[in-house]
Amino acid sequence: MTPKEKAIELVEKFIPPSLDRGVEYWVSENIAKHCALIAVDEIIEALCDYYDYPNMYIIDWWKQVKQEIEKL
Repeated sequence: MTPKEKAIELVEKFIPPSLDRGVEYWVSENIAKHCALIAVDEIIEALCDYYDYPNMYIIDWWKQVKQEIEKL
């Protein structure tokens, strides 16, 4: 899975499934992006707490996911 695919997947998980694509959806999408960014920050922080060389690749991947969420 690419960082972009993961970004989209995470944001979609925070959007209530019953919303149409109206104003409520737009507001929920922005809230979902914010929630996804918080989740990714928590993942990065947890990985940094257990820092070792192999984790650097994983940390960089999650940072790319964060950048992709910000672009959405």
